[in-house]
Amino acid sequence: MLLVFGATFLAYFPALRGGFIWDDDGHVTKPALQSLHGLWRVWFEVGATQQYYPVLHSAFWLEHRLWGDATIGYHLVNVACHAASACLFAVILRRLFGSVFRGSEWLAALLFALHPVAVESVAWISEQKNTLSTLFYLLAALAYLDFDRKRGQASEIDAARSRIDFRGLTPCYLLASSLFVLAVLSKTVAATLPAALLVVFWCRRGSLSWRRDALPLLPWFAFGAAAGAFTAWVERRFIGAQGTEFALGWVERCLLAGRVIGFYLGKLFWPSGLIFIYPRWRVSAGDARQYLFPLAVAALLAALWFLRNRWRGPLAAFLFFGGSLFPALGFVDVYPFRYSYVADHFQYLASLGVIALVVAGWSGWAARGRVAVAAVILAGFGFLTWNQSRMYADIDTLYRTTLARNPGCWLAHNNLAGRLVASGRLDEAIGHYAEALRLDPRYPEAYDNLGIALALAGRREEAVANFEGALRLRPDFAEAHYNLGLTLVSAGRLPEAVEHYRAALRLSPNHAEIENNLGVALARLGQPLDAIEHYEQALRLRPGNPDMLANLGNALRMVGRYGEAIRDLRQALQEEPDSVEAHYNLGLALAAAGRRGEAEAEFSEAVRLRPDLARPQPPVAP
Repeated sequence: MLLVFGATFLAYFPALRGGFIWDDDGHVTKPALQSLHGLWRVWFEVGATQQYYPVLHSAFWLEHRLWGDATIGYHLVNVACHAASACLFAVILRRLFGSVFRGSEWLAALLFALHPVAVESVAWISEQKNTLSTLFYLLAALAYLDFDRKRGQASEIDAARSRIDFRGLTPCYLLASSLFVLAVLSKTVAATLPAALLVVFWCRRGSLSWRRDALPLLPWFAFGAAAGAFTAWVERRFIGAQGTEFALGWVERCLLAGRVIGFYLGKLFWPSGLIFIYPRWRVSAGDARQYLFPLAVAALLAALWFLRNRWRGPLAAFLFFGGSLFPALGFVDVYPFRYSYVADHFQYLASLGVIALVVAGWSGWAARGRVAVAAVILAGFGFLTWNQSRMYADIDTLYRTTLARNPGCWLAHNNLAGRLVASGRLDEAIGHYAEALRLDPRYPEAYDNLGIALALAGRREEAVANFEGALRLRPDFAEAHYNLGLTLVSAGRLPEAVEHYRAALRLSPNHAEIENNLGVALARLGQPLDAIEHYEQALRLRPGNPDMLANLGNALRMVGRYGEAIRDLRQALQEEPDSVEAHYNLGLALAAAGRRGEAEAEFSEAVRLRPDLARPQPPVAP
């Protein structure tokens, strides 16, 4: 175990220094969820977190309490869970097939711990869903094997009874069931465990018993099926796993499943060319060559079936592999299929079956030097894992490495451009957005993002054209409506801006920024009473926001409600004392209320903060 943990931490050392990447900010606990009430929302409010995995997000909640946004803590937990799962893997193999492995189970543990295809799951903080669920999965399996062993002993002691006495065994079964629930609520792929246990029991015994093997697992199957259906609904409803990108018929899905299985097997046996985002295949029932993939899988399955009487291990390993991969084979839509049908983290759990089979065969190999060969393979895997881990050092490295290996990845172009916009490199960002759209002209998010970059670069008309392009592709795109509204305001096209703000609010109600900016546009159109209504709604959603308080105060001043205006502008200054506009508009409100001395003090403070105001200025726009 010390060797496994030491080798794992050494191989993943480059990842320990990595920062947040990709969607980590959507998994690590957001400010709105960091309280005890936030923990309650994690469990009981679907949509509060990016995916409904409450055990995972409870772990993130606790980790955030311990080390906040310091990424090394999350990386250490990921690596520790991975190493612990590798050790549990060895313990389970010894428990199940000790006479077959004869000590080689620790080779299996090291292969799993150091295999490069696991890097995406271990080095990426968001994929703690994989490492944590697999840890609970293996603990549940170990507890259930104890339950099965004790049950078998009870059956042997009292073989004359037609029913096995479960008294005294219930705690063991309840422990296993509890661990299974924790695994599924960390990631739904763990719902495949009851099927995997049946495969393992068949492999050991050569047959299955309804009463002993299947019946106790029925509640697990029921819970797993319900969790799978719920997760599929969440993927469609909250994450966006729907649309033309997912419109595959059953024939295409079978073609895809065959290719996916072959792809993952290939990467397990020859882990070269690993990419964060692989090219997305074109699946077509009209391409005769694509039928070779499912035919090859069917032929392999048939061969293993005929071999089962001599050795059940290969068929069991394949069934475990395919069954654990089932959620990612294409029969269920998941959001990543939008940009690639395969990802290394999808086969993290499934790889255990193939690794166990390979090591079982290895343990029967009596050739000299096999220890040296194993050491060379492990050293090679460790080096590849260490090298692959460096890709996750930071988000820019990840995107640039992905584009170097997959230049046609429109998503990486889009996301890298977002990073460039944040660092002020607008021209370079615009180039990457344009390339993303060249690769995928039906990508509304890229049109929207390109519009933002063009607007920041002062190219408003081009920005407007891109926002409109996004809305042609997706009329219900609330963010594009909102961004178009912002750009139209800056171009002085206020009536059109108001229309798009209202559309954004219809699509995304209870959005404080949209309410506030709609109020700004209405105030500039000379409709301060309507503006006040939207400012007040914005403040209900975002209490105490200084900009919104200042806007509301200024609108109240415009309609002559000076007392309320002074109150809100003073509150805004309590939150943001250096706001020039708030001081200036408070001065205007005080002057209008006849409080000249106080008004002069506010004007003086505004001039102190911005000396150019001492020169004649036009009135500050509301």
